[in-house]
Amino acid sequence: MAQFIDKVKIKVESGKGGNGAVAWHREKYVDKGGPDGGDGGNGGSVYFVADSNMTTLLDFTYKSIFQAQNGENGKIKNQYGKNGKDIYIKVPVGTIVRDLKTGNIIADMSENEKTILIAKGGRGGRGNAKFATSTSRAPQFSEPGEASVERELELELKLIADIGLLGMPNAGKSSFISRISSAKPKIADYPFTTLVPHLGVVKNPDGNNFVVADIPGLIEGAHLGVGLGYEFLRHVERCKFFIHVVDMTAENPIENYKKINNELLSYSKELASRFQIVMLNKADAVPEDEIAILKEEFLKLNQNSFVVSTVTGFGIKELLHFVYKKFDEIPTPSIEINITKDEGFNDNDDSAYDAVKLNKNTYSVDGGKIRRLVSVTDVKNVRQVRRLTNILDSMGVFVELRNLGLLEGDTIYVAGLEMVYTGEYD
Repeated sequence: MAQFIDKVKIKVESGKGGNGAVAWHREKYVDKGGPDGGDGGNGGSVYFVADSNMTTLLDFTYKSIFQAQNGENGKIKNQYGKNGKDIYIKVPVGTIVRDLKTGNIIADMSENEKTILIAKGGRGGRGNAKFATSTSRAPQFSEPGEASVERELELELKLIADIGLLGMPNAGKSSFISRISSAKPKIADYPFTTLVPHLGVVKNPDGNNFVVADIPGLIEGAHLGVGLGYEFLRHVERCKFFIHVVDMTAENPIENYKKINNELLSYSKELASRFQIVMLNKADAVPEDEIAILKEEFLKLNQNSFVVSTVTGFGIKELLHFVYKKFDEIPTPSIEINITKDEGFNDNDDSAYDAVKLNKNTYSVDGGKIRRLVSVTDVKNVRQVRRLTNILDSMGVFVELRNLGLLEGDTIYVAGLEMVYTGEYD
């Protein structure tokens, strides 16, 4: 049996934008051809796609880091760098996506093929050809590509099922779902056989098929962590109604029925108030006079009680006829999931930096944007170095360094690039 995984943590990263190029047009007999450095390509973005063919998050236990392709740097002759390839990550329908940094739910993958942008790729930087103007015909600088977006996410699966099966372990839920659908769940005569939810598709004679979820059994004390606890109850939150399977051969069927409903109430008043059909199972193993007494007692608790045998098929047809009717009558519940407007997918801003005093006359400043600026700066070109220092000044770098004690003549390591402070930006 495939392992069922319904909560995982993963990391995604979009692609960085490629740097713009600094280049010059060179052609025989053409004097001063001008700038022709091309733009960098855009980085690839990361998308989630809901896929109805997936039933578990198991694949994410084998691969939990996903990275889109970086954009290529710009080239000479005004050639653009290639855009990085987007990646599309398939997740099961019913997956909730939560940003671990903020704790916010950012997506509900509730429909097949629903596609959500999770991390936007960085924009490619402009080449020096884009900076040419009538007053600056030979710009000797380019623009770095935008940063990538990194996100740590939690994926939580809530199965999309129309009807949920409740009941004690060994009540017969797995046997019932195998009889009414093509699903073949593992069935055995010991507690907690069902360690994972099973889904079965039931063919309604009217043509509207529906999905039944076989949920692992609750026991008394589940809300305190006994047995399987509430680990799987999240999977019945979207169900229209429940079929409560009762084992008539148990020592006290009525008490078991009440215990399950009490545990359901402890978990959610709303779930406990949903419509229930009682399925009194194992009629093949109980004398008729006892069945009559039990049915009479259960009808006092729930008028929608049916006697069946999943082994022989007795009573199944009558029960399903009622299930079909209720499926058409009862609307799908409106599940309120508070999705927070997601700004993180487009957070390519990496302008934050760290300024540190290393010793009496030496300082260091480093950060994502600063590193990108240094990467497109030719330190042998006075104009490019001048542009770098102007941008650093506009970012407030020199003000912060002076607050740390920076003086004229001191050394600054700018993302590893050694510079001497001239005091010009006081």
